[in-house]
Amino acid sequence: MTTILETQNLTLTYGGDPIFQQLNLLIPKGKVTVFIGSNGCGKSTLLRSMARLLKPQQGSILLDGHSIASMPTKEVAKQLAILPQGPIAPEGLTVLQLVKQGRYPYQSWLRQWSQEDEDHVMGALAATRLTDLAERTVDSLSGGQRQRAWIAMTLAQETDTILLDEPTTYLDLTHQVEVLDLLFELNAQQQRTIVMVLHDINLACRYADHIVALKNGKVFAQGKPEDIVNEEMIHSVFDLQCQVSYDPLFGTPMCIPYGKGRKVLDNAAVLV
Repeated sequence: MTTILETQNLTLTYGGDPIFQQLNLLIPKGKVTVFIGSNGCGKSTLLRSMARLLKPQQGSILLDGHSIASMPTKEVAKQLAILPQGPIAPEGLTVLQLVKQGRYPYQSWLRQWSQEDEDHVMGALAATRLTDLAERTVDSLSGGQRQRAWIAMTLAQETDTILLDEPTTYLDLTHQVEVLDLLFELNAQQQRTIVMVLHDINLACRYADHIVALKNGKVFAQGKPEDIVNEEMIHSVFDLQCQVSYDPLFGTPMCIPYGKGRKVLDNAAVLV
């Protein structure tokens, strides 16, 4: 497996409490990887540490074989972009102005704004279908459009790897699918490595090539969704009783949780 990101004996704490100890993890290059796990298991903490936003207590993170801690900040930003959960743009900032921020790592006293920068910004707007909304303010957009604008900024950054912390949070189902479809296309068409945190297991199974299930500071299971997502894993990681069937459209694992609710069919027959 060719890797783009790797943790070696990584130890992370949050508020003085250990989250991960001696964690070894490989992120496959050119694939969509999704972190799943119960609330508070450290998914977002791990993602932020991979972007060098959190300093590990021990161990190291390798980006394309190089220790990320020893790399200049702008060099990291040319290879890896992160979209945190619920980013907020300054009031009145237009989509175009936001996307241009993605070119910051390439600017210096010797290298000012160029046609190359302009081309990358326009390309990012086109890829996210935001060209017609370029002059709109970010705060005037719908939730799905706003998330696409932030993704466009990361595309303009021209990195091979994009990390996203719960990119579908606060979005309705239509916009969740819209954002995940966009990320899927970026991976399929541009071979971008996508690493994200998702709470919806069924969407994770539909879009991920590689799932990492986290529990108690360790990797409980990892691999293709169809290889690792089953009733036993869901119960162990989420303490949830469920039935795992297959998505009728895609054939990927689909988690159907037990619980209370309105029962229509005693025999669970499929409605036609």
